[in-house]
Amino acid sequence: MIEVKGLVKTYGAKRAVDGVSFSVKRGDILGFLGPNGAGKSTTMKMITGFLRPTAGSATVDGIDVTADPVAVKRKLGYLPESAPAYPEMTVEEFLGFIAEVRGFTSKEAKAAQVDRAIGLTHLSPVRRQTIETLSKGFKQRVGVAQAILHDPPALILDEPTDGLDPNQKNEIRALIKSMAVEKTIVLSTHILEEVEAICTRVIIISQGKVVVDETPAAFRARQPGARLDEIFRSLTRGDI
Repeated sequence: MIEVKGLVKTYGAKRAVDGVSFSVKRGDILGFLGPNGAGKSTTMKMITGFLRPTAGSATVDGIDVTADPVAVKRKLGYLPESAPAYPEMTVEEFLGFIAEVRGFTSKEAKAAQVDRAIGLTHLSPVRRQTIETLSKGFKQRVGVAQAILHDPPALILDEPTDGLDPNQKNEIRALIKSMAVEKTIVLSTHILEEVEAICTRVIIISQGKVVVDETPAAFRARQPGARLDEIFRSLTRGDI
């Protein structure tokens, strides 16, 4: 579903992403990890067509992102970092706007998609509140709702549980896990327990390069008995 080959992104003399390659099939939940500045968000933005790669390629369901970025966006749901939205709109109005952008122009079709997204993300109690009045956790849920509203075959989620309390995190993780049965999901996270809880694969990127691509179990086996955060720190320092 998603195939990345030799992606490179440079900013002047700096290589933010340096030859990243991987593929993700339907049913996979890929955890994308790395320290701040490693190139995770930049890679995700290139896959979604929001940034043009300096070199390399990315395809979604066989469609080249550079050649046809609009067609790729139809296949993807994207939750960018910080979940931007129009603060003066209510949750219902914002999701209705997204539904229209996604091509659900009839009143019935738009309402059906909005109701579905609100139900899946448990936003019913705040559906008529303006987004600027919401807590960070509810704002994040609005971001997840807009990403899944058109029921895309692939999801790119940048820190989907950021700002959520433990119960909300569990709800979103359960939702992601249930959707993976028929979707391809790539999510970045700093929460290593999240990787163990829901991911089927883990990729770690450091200084713009892939340094690990394996199952969570294989990652843990690198240092038996060590905590995940200890293994991660050792790996990004180059100790293992």
